[in-house]
Amino acid sequence: MDSNKDEAERCIKIAINAVNNNQRDKARKFLEKAQRLFPTNQAKNLLESLAQNGKPPDENGSPVNGDGPTIRQRSHGEEPDVSARGASESAKPYTADQLEAVRKIKSCKDYYQILGVEKAASEEDLKKAYRKLALKFHPDKNHAPGATEAFKAIGNAYAVLSNNDKRKQYDQYGEERTNPTRQRQHRDFEADISPEDLFNMFFGGGFPSSNVHVYRNGRMHFAHQNRQERRGEQQRDGGLALFVQMMPILILIVVSALSQMMVTQPPYSLRYSPSAGYIQKRHTSNLKVLFYVGDRFNEEYSGKNLRNVEKSVEEDYISNLRNNCWKEKQQKEGLLYRARYFGDSELYQRAQKMETPSCSRLSEIQVILDG
Repeated sequence: MDSNKDEAERCIKIAINAVNNNQRDKARKFLEKAQRLFPTNQAKNLLESLAQNGKPPDENGSPVNGDGPTIRQRSHGEEPDVSARGASESAKPYTADQLEAVRKIKSCKDYYQILGVEKAASEEDLKKAYRKLALKFHPDKNHAPGATEAFKAIGNAYAVLSNNDKRKQYDQYGEERTNPTRQRQHRDFEADISPEDLFNMFFGGGFPSSNVHVYRNGRMHFAHQNRQERRGEQQRDGGLALFVQMMPILILIVVSALSQMMVTQPPYSLRYSPSAGYIQKRHTSNLKVLFYVGDRFNEEYSGKNLRNVEKSVEEDYISNLRNNCWKEKQQKEGLLYRARYFGDSELYQRAQKMETPSCSRLSEIQVILDG
C-alpha cells in the first residue's frame, strides 16, 4: 500500500507539470491513475478543478500559473505535519535511483536488512553502514516520496542495533512478525533518539534545516523548536551525565594521589627537576638513555639494583617514545587527509615533509635491541 501511495504522489506531480506545459489530457490521465492507485482528496480536487477551469490548483489549493506550482505560506509558528511535508517533497526533483532506493528500504523485513549488514556485524560495521545510508536518505538531500520514512527507519535500525541490550532483545523477538503478540513486541523496538539528532551526532549538525525531527508516541513529527532552549537543556543534562561518568575517574585520581603520598619517591626521573632533587645526569649502559638522579643515588644503587633501575629507565623511555610516535603519526595523517579533502597541494607537501622524530628514534632503538 505504501508503494501505491508513493506512485500516486508521483503521478500527481507529473500531472501538475503537464498542466504547466498545457498538456491537459496527460494531466487528466495521470490524475485518474493516481486515484486508482491511492485515492486522495488532493487528486480528486485537482481533477475537478481541471474539468472546470482547465488548470488545477496545486497540492495546497493555490492556482497553478505558468511559473509552476506555488506553495502556500505558513503563518509564523504553525507546525507542518508529516503529510504536508510529504506532499512538498513529492514536488521536488528526484531521480529514479533515489525512488528505487526508498522502495528497497521500505521492503526490508528487519533492521539488519535495512542497514545491509549481517547479524554478526560489529559496531564498526553498523557505524559504516549508517553513515553511508543516512547521507543518502536524509530528507534535505533525497526528495523521493517516502525518503523521510526511509530515513527514520535507518536511524531507528541503527539506534536499536548499536545498543547491546536492545539488540539482544531484538534478535530474540524483533523478527517474529507472523505472531500478533510478537508484532506488539516488535513495535517496542523504537529508538530513544530521533533520526535527526542521531544524524547530527554523527555529522556535526547535518544539513541546514529549520525543522527538527522528533518522536511523539512512536511516530515522527516535524516541529519548529527554539534551538537555544534545546541546546540549554542538552547542556544541563549533559553536565549531569558527564559528572556521573567522571565520578569513577575522580575517585581513582584521589586514591592514586593518596597512594603516591604513601609510596617512597622513585630513584630517577627522565626530566631535570631540581625541586624534586633530580639534578645529576646519568646514562643507561645499554641504550644510553639520559636520566636524572639525586645526590645519594651512587651510594644507594649499585650492581644488580643499578641494572634494575636502568632497565626501568629504558622501559619508561621506550613507552614515552611509542606514545609520542603515535601522536606524530596521527598529526601527519590528519594533515594529509585535510590536504586531500580540500585539494590543497601546498598543505599536502608540508604534511609529506613533516618529520616524526620519536618514530625515528624508536626505530633506532629497535635495531639496537635486535642486534
